[in-house]
Amino acid sequence: MSFDGFMTRAVAHELSSQLTSGRISKIHQPYKSELVFTIRANRKNYQLLISVNASFARIHLTNEKYDNPAEPPMFCMLLRKHLEGAVVEQIEQLDMERVIVFTIRHKDEIGDETQKKLYIEIMGRHSNVSLVDTETGMILDSIKHIGLSQSSIRTILPGQLYSRPPEQNKENPLMIDEERLLQLLDFNSGKLDNQLVQKLAGLSPQLAKEIIHLAGPMVNKDSLVEAFSYIITKLKTHSYEPEMIVTEKETFSLIHLKHMQGERKRFESISELLDRFFYGKAERDRVKQQAHDLERFMKNEWQKNKKKIKKLEKTLIQADQAQQYQKLGELITANIHAITRGSKSIDVVDYYDEDGQTITIQLDPQKTGAENAQAYFKRYNKAKNSVKVVQEQIEKSKEEMAYFEQLIQQMESASPKDIEEIREELIEEGYIRRRQQSKKKKKAMKPQIEAYRSTSGIDFYVGKNNKQNEYVTMRFARQDEIWLHTKDIPGSHVVIRSTEPDQQALLEAATVAAYFSKARQSSSVPVDYTKIRHVKKPNGAKPGFVIYEQQTTLFVTPDEDLVRSLRK
Repeated sequence: MSFDGFMTRAVAHELSSQLTSGRISKIHQPYKSELVFTIRANRKNYQLLISVNASFARIHLTNEKYDNPAEPPMFCMLLRKHLEGAVVEQIEQLDMERVIVFTIRHKDEIGDETQKKLYIEIMGRHSNVSLVDTETGMILDSIKHIGLSQSSIRTILPGQLYSRPPEQNKENPLMIDEERLLQLLDFNSGKLDNQLVQKLAGLSPQLAKEIIHLAGPMVNKDSLVEAFSYIITKLKTHSYEPEMIVTEKETFSLIHLKHMQGERKRFESISELLDRFFYGKAERDRVKQQAHDLERFMKNEWQKNKKKIKKLEKTLIQADQAQQYQKLGELITANIHAITRGSKSIDVVDYYDEDGQTITIQLDPQKTGAENAQAYFKRYNKAKNSVKVVQEQIEKSKEEMAYFEQLIQQMESASPKDIEEIREELIEEGYIRRRQQSKKKKKAMKPQIEAYRSTSGIDFYVGKNNKQNEYVTMRFARQDEIWLHTKDIPGSHVVIRSTEPDQQALLEAATVAAYFSKARQSSSVPVDYTKIRHVKKPNGAKPGFVIYEQQTTLFVTPDEDLVRSLRK
């Protein structure tokens, strides 16, 4: 389901019931397109996430933790100036539009009460957040500035009057009666679900499909009106059944959808549903944009080594002919009396062959018999010596491939801060150059590792890149604590902060290890565990590479919900 008008209405209703009369205590802007408000209401602190990410625009309460930049952006500073310490008076939806308006009361520098409105527009790539002075209607600032060069319909700039998004001239489904509904639809044209979306404000294709599904296979005016009334009544009275449906991809809905098949997960609130659905998606999108160059480089290096191995294996096949060159040299030597300068070939009995077959040997007519024999022996020695070199190069290329395969896997679950550590590692290993603006090497920081707690109360820690893996395994962990890693599969190092963890902690830590591995989408993933004292890093090995012994293997299936619930 898209973030349609009904989802906006549901979120506004939920936020209004929880945040009205609350006081805004903190405002952060962890990323260019995200804002996080801490609001104290009903003796509880709520974290409100507002995102204008082009692909994942949304607003809801969140339990996720966001890293804040050392220097807040200008828009964040302005919001702090006007809104920190302010009271949320009202939260409402603008008609059936994907716009939520916060009315906020605040005291200015001289103690006079002022009122501001925060307009949050959830409209895909056109999403925006604007702070507006209620008295003048002027925009104080917005998270995105939209000038005339970007839009001739509507500009959003400081000092201009705030104007609402263009109206779509659709009917309000909450206000429409049966007669008007039927007037809007042409039953002869078919595609009634598309007609509902085109004629009614705030209705997503998903909800329209559900209405038509409930109307039955032989849909008629009466069955459609009945189905429409059933769905709209549930939405109008806020009788929500938030659920996520998992098929080949995940989708979400305010109500139970009978027309969709798949695994269903129910949630207590709209915010809980949205927080779970978007968990990691926006972050992976940010990482993709931030590290596009790194990912392309890694894939190119992986492909380069793959081609190199193929080429070397061909060379190895040719090198394996060394024994044949030796044999030909010896046969020439045995028949040297029969060779005269100018001979282009000679037929000799192959005394290596059980049947004594005759073999033809090509000769250089410019050389004597002895010189031809010597030429074959030279080719034999060259081929023999090259076998070892080629085998070493193949082994080295396979190690490089495994290294880049591991880095590519780490990118899939990396956060923006993890990316910088991966980039620094590639610089240190000599694969890429340091960026011009950051030639001065930063002071080495201790890697931040993610902390988890098992349902039995035992803490364990996860490294999500090679720097974190080396830190958690070689420096952070103690000798008799338990170390886990997917068996023969690129993945994270996991350390349980216990010398004798219970079976539940072992299984949950193994599940996290499997989740942060290349086998994330698989089932029955093998995960080895052993004591830290049995884990060693070979001399000269690539970052994050270790060998271990005395392991025991568990088989687990990665579970994103479990991983999320265990994170501290």
